Amino acid sequence: MIGVSIDQVSKRFGEVLALDSVTLRVEPGEIFFLLGPSGCGKTTLLRCLAGFHFPDSGTIRFGTDDVTRLPAHRRHTGMVFQNYALWPHKTVAENVAFGLEEQRATRESIRTGVAEALASVRMEGYATRAIHQLSGGQQQRVALARALVVRPRCLLLDEPLSNLDAKLRLEMRTEIRRICKETGLTAIYVTHDQKEALSVADRLAVLNEGRVCQVGAPGEVYRRPESRFVADFIGETNFLDAEVVSLGEGMLLAGTGNGHRFEAVASDFRLGDKVTLSIRPEAWRLVKSAGGVPPVDAVNTVNCRIGEVTYLGEMAQYQVNAGAIRLKIYEMNPRVVATEGECCVSVAAEDVVVLPRQG
Repeated sequence: MIGVSIDQVSKRFGEVLALDSVTLRVEPGEIFFLLGPSGCGKTTLLRCLAGFHFPDSGTIRFGTDDVTRLPAHRRHTGMVFQNYALWPHKTVAENVAFGLEEQRATRESIRTGVAEALASVRMEGYATRAIHQLSGGQQQRVALARALVVRPRCLLLDEPLSNLDAKLRLEMRTEIRRICKETGLTAIYVTHDQKEALSVADRLAVLNEGRVCQVGAPGEVYRRPESRFVADFIGETNFLDAEVVSLGEGMLLAGTGNGHRFEAVASDFRLGDKVTLSIRPEAWRLVKSAGGVPPVDAVNTVNCRIGEVTYLGEMAQYQVNAGAIRLKIYEMNPRVVATEGECCVSVAAEDVVVLPRQG
């Protein structure tokens, strides 16, 4: 297993700055995701790691080896593409064997390597099949086997599940994680799918406009985003503009212009700071009124009225209104779906994320 170091890497295409001084460290054996919207630079960075692009500045190291200017065929990486890139005129085994043939491996080592690679992706009985006889998920497994058979130092995956249907994507997420962990591979995986990243990654980096916005474990990035962009891009959230009105031991109290007050676990803010509160839809607790409503000045509580309701089986989604405030609320495993009427919603201080207000 090797680690991958990316130090101050920049890449420009004409007037477009695709990567802007990107610095990242991927630990040996880690499944590391590059996540962000289209055009954020994640695929450009992956292609720099593969050797398909050379950065204009900065350094890329595999372990202690500087590979910044090394040609792709000398980096000893395995690449899995979005469109699989399988040869339709070759059988499954012939597709998987290609990398070993390029390395001029012996016939026996090719036979053994292909068998082991197909076994690792659970495709042992498909060696003689033609590619057109396989489903999309099976073709993706063959593409993985072809990347694994050369025993790469690092596995690079460029949105490998985007062409699969929803059920297959769920299945292949688990399979890719299993394969990487069983083989001890360091893997760097590009996607724009937040759930894919949250469910598979050991750590992830969120990119935007060629820069790294935040790096961390999935739960850390989801629960404690460091910017409005990250909070909005990873999952869904409610934003409330507020001002810090009181400070305590690791806590603060923020007031909105609508008279609501929210206590939060936060530091590094001062009295009077203009902030934005980010509160996930599932963090709210909804209580249907039954003759009594909490006082309007209760901390971390909003009196409101239920508007639109969407029932999805495992959850109910509510749009609630409190004057100028519109909130999205998710109730998981609802036994009784609320209907229009007065209600109140509350949230724990630990679930209120305080962000510097942009602009």
